[in-house]
Amino acid sequence: MAETGMRSKRIAVIAGDGIGQEVIPAAIEVLEAVSGLFGVALEFTDFPWGSEFYLRNGSMMPPDGIERLSAFDAIFLGAIGHPGIPDHVTLDGLLLPIRRQYQQYVNLRPAALYAGVQSPLAAVQPGTVDMMIVRENTEGEYAQIGGFLHQGTPNELAVQSSVFTRMGTERAIRYAFELASSPTRRGKVSSITKSNAQGFGMVLWDRIFNEVRADYPAIETESILVDAATIHLVRRPQSFDVIVASNLFGDILSDLAAAVTGSIGLAASANLDPTRRHPSMFEPVHGSAPDIAGKGVANPLAAFLSAAMMIRHLGHDDAANAIEAAVRSVLATGRARTADLGGSSTMSQVTDAVLDTLAAPNPLT
Repeated sequence: MAETGMRSKRIAVIAGDGIGQEVIPAAIEVLEAVSGLFGVALEFTDFPWGSEFYLRNGSMMPPDGIERLSAFDAIFLGAIGHPGIPDHVTLDGLLLPIRRQYQQYVNLRPAALYAGVQSPLAAVQPGTVDMMIVRENTEGEYAQIGGFLHQGTPNELAVQSSVFTRMGTERAIRYAFELASSPTRRGKVSSITKSNAQGFGMVLWDRIFNEVRADYPAIETESILVDAATIHLVRRPQSFDVIVASNLFGDILSDLAAAVTGSIGLAASANLDPTRRHPSMFEPVHGSAPDIAGKGVANPLAAFLSAAMMIRHLGHDDAANAIEAAVRSVLATGRARTADLGGSSTMSQVTDAVLDTLAAPNPLT
């Protein structure tokens, strides 16, 4: 049944580089399938920005790119990265400007061990790991404050400064506590820090964490040094619920969490402006994977799960639940799985399995 009296949700699509060019079209197929099932009106607009655009034009997107994206309800990003372009050029040319300009100050990264997926940790069983990583997304170690002195000489010097503001730190930490308070979570927040070595930025982080947790007396908390957190994520991943971390720590720990839960090919993410003043951006975490790009073997499930996060953010929980349930079913039955999950299926075969599940006579809920 089609929606009545509601405008279409406008989605800007930046497939980007490498396998992004493959998994994003597959994810749009899935979104179109659920839009028909649940009467969700979606309008997709493609933007051919990324590394190929850079090689032709000298920039990752046009000068008015940010302004053009502001008209959309959400942004769906595939991957950014090219072996012939330095990573800081690709990152600073597209992804970071979008995050900062649109105040997407929460990078939300779920990590769950699904039925049918084997963790590399022998003692960790499916269904026992379900964490949500809240990564501060606009400042911290990614602030790009610094510079070079005597560049290109034997005396070259580089200065890189991290930036921690009270506002930026508090809003990310408070988001984590609100998330942990929701019925879908288990009521625990773990703060990842390094205040024993970073005596200013991380000390401010710790102080603000202690201030905010006083407002949530029902939430269990722990504060863990980042080096210890890497150990605990391997030794006791089941103990984590909501993790809140700085930009760099959240980036690194979410990749470790993806490995613990089976594959980065399952790692979805959302770059959120929780105030909804600006469009939020949704992307799989796996990157452009140039070694397998164009071979049709990429795992599209992270893109599907990112699409589910996007459609949920746009207010369509039933459609998001259906995508997530279809992914879980395909993983649990093992009917199609790509090489990163120990199988030999192609991306198209996995996509077809998810689409077939969505179209089954007894829809998943």
